[in-house]
Amino acid sequence: MTLKIALVQTDSLIGNVATNFNRIIEIVTKVKNALVIDLIVFPELTLTGYPPEDLLFRRDFITEANNTLFELASIAPDIGIVVGFPEFDGEKLYNSAAVLSEGCISAIYRKQKLPNDGVFDEQRYFTAGEKPVVFEFKGQFIGLSICEDVWHCDMVQATKDAGAEILLTLNASPFHAGKAQQRETLISSHAKAAQLPIVYVNAVGGQDELVFDGASFVVNAKGEIVFRAEEFVEQISVVEFENGQPLEQIPLSLPFKKEGQKKAPFLKGVGGFALIYKALVLGTADYVRKNGFKGAILGLSGGIDSALVLALAVDALGAENVEAVSLPSKYTLDMSNDDAKIQADIMGVKYHSIPIEPAVKAFTEILAKTFANTPADTTEENIQARCRGVVLMAMSNKQGKLLLTTGNKSEMSVGYATLYGDMCGGFAPLKDVPKLLVYELARFRNSISPVIPERVLTRAPSAELSPNQQDSDSLPPYEILDPILARYIEQNQTADEIIAAGFSLEHVTRAIRLVDGSEYKRRQSATGIRISERAFGRDRRYPITSGYRGI
Repeated sequence: MTLKIALVQTDSLIGNVATNFNRIIEIVTKVKNALVIDLIVFPELTLTGYPPEDLLFRRDFITEANNTLFELASIAPDIGIVVGFPEFDGEKLYNSAAVLSEGCISAIYRKQKLPNDGVFDEQRYFTAGEKPVVFEFKGQFIGLSICEDVWHCDMVQATKDAGAEILLTLNASPFHAGKAQQRETLISSHAKAAQLPIVYVNAVGGQDELVFDGASFVVNAKGEIVFRAEEFVEQISVVEFENGQPLEQIPLSLPFKKEGQKKAPFLKGVGGFALIYKALVLGTADYVRKNGFKGAILGLSGGIDSALVLALAVDALGAENVEAVSLPSKYTLDMSNDDAKIQADIMGVKYHSIPIEPAVKAFTEILAKTFANTPADTTEENIQARCRGVVLMAMSNKQGKLLLTTGNKSEMSVGYATLYGDMCGGFAPLKDVPKLLVYELARFRNSISPVIPERVLTRAPSAELSPNQQDSDSLPPYEILDPILARYIEQNQTADEIIAAGFSLEHVTRAIRLVDGSEYKRRQSATGIRISERAFGRDRRYPITSGYRGI
């Protein structure tokens, strides 16, 4: 007894039920034309995209999704479809999976474990389901689960006890570094413990700060990974089961060309940087595409952060859709201007050089009377940054291109950025990327093809807002600062714990004060791509006004 199951890792557009519906129809049609398939499995909440957030409070949105499900059931009566949707039963809303076969809805499963931590707040919207669901399909008994459910061994065992011979799990599991291996390790152990094969189908694509990495996989009853789809690409894969056990795997990449490999390797690169880089590229590409921008624009300073953002933008959007703008001041070094022009030429983007000194002079004159008899300080530095922001935002508005900010996580952590200046923009690709990782990712990108000048990688970082300025004038060296920030922000360690780990009282105290005092800036910053387990935004929510002092 054989069963061919197609795993579809697809990129849904949140809120656009019609577009997602048409995409499902397109995929089902192509799969039917390519191979004889019994069952097609889509990710969690495919009809609406994940996470739809407060769209779930809109009754018209939910009604459209539910009506579309009934329409979907009739499009392919000769093939089974499993799809995620928000189910409204007249009183309560559930995160559900529907089995569509023979022109009708033959089974519905309601997610039982509703995550409510980190980036998840499903208990705000959904009611938890109460029981496992097992349906018979072509002589085999198949169980269903949704994302968080399969992370709990007792849930897998309960589905096995209900009679399942195969478990299908629909997922919208967002990426962070190491997440794919973490999934496989845990779910493989659950499959082995229950002696139940598991088909894990995950979403792919960028959604605001989240990126979904795909990497769908199949594990047999022994806990062995027998198939893995690619990461960060839309892909349809087919696995064949015989008497409940997975056999041949036939990877198919849109538009459904057979590939030779049976199990895609994890993306590799020094330190796993390839995987992070690809997440940043996909997150940037989808944000621009899904929000209807004509391309992207960024300030190119000749420094490492903007150099990496330019590389990401070109890889995401194509050189023809990216513009780079150099905005030199009287403090900008010649080598910064030279390196910016060199990189722009290498990457083939449209390049502008617009000196900001006339604008800075105008503002200085306007404020001369008000600032009389006061010494120059960071105020004058910030005026320069804000002049750049005005120019870049004007170009963004005029051309319909998204302004990418270039600040990194280290800077965002300690507030080493200017509100309404270099923080201007609509999307921050490096918002969750610490400074030391910026260098590693730049070196990784250069290992593919040398696009970032070597001098950019080796010179000391500087904002170039005053004579001979360097980041180390205001901050501890990044080799010290970044590990402190990781412990305080991502691991939630106390000052005493960080000091006990070998960091000085001076460095820890300064770093924590800067982090806590910069919350008001971060609250106004552009959204950025999440690559860690605790990014600013959905993960880490601190009050701006607070009397708490952790030092």
